[in-house]
Amino acid sequence: MKQADISLLFQYNYWATQQILEQAKNVSIEDLFKSRGYSWDSLGGTLIHIMDAEYGWRRLLENGASSPLLTVDDFDDIDAIITRWHQEETEMWTYLKSLSDEDMTSTLSYAVEDGTRERVLWHCLLHVVNHGTQHRSECAVMLTELGQSPGEIDFTVFTLTL
Repeated sequence: MKQADISLLFQYNYWATQQILEQAKNVSIEDLFKSRGYSWDSLGGTLIHIMDAEYGWRRLLENGASSPLLTVDDFDDIDAIITRWHQEETEMWTYLKSLSDEDMTSTLSYAVEDGTRERVLWHCLLHVVNHGTQHRSECAVMLTELGQSPGEIDFTVFTLTL
């Protein structure tokens, strides 16, 4: 995997997230944080989880540092979520642009509860995008149930914007 390939996937990742966030602006605070029984409970909780995963992986990949978890309690409304997400996106792009094609195949080691894991860098970066896709689909369902469908957020639809 080349750096340009990962960059394209992250362009898609942020484009699709933006489609979700635009529709999330149209729901009430109550609906944003209402328990809906999905993996991260609410629309807001799921959005924050996606952002937290990106933040955590970036910090780990950048410098081996763990990061404090972002939680629902850290955000009052969709504007606060969007502001923090834009900050994370900027920081992720800075990190991604620092990588070379050779970096993509490098192996990194990091501590986990039961020892150490070793992963190839591009595998971790692809995981971030794939993880976002999984949870954005949950957000899309919640938004559709609230009458705010984000429309088609497929990769092939994104490529039409290039």
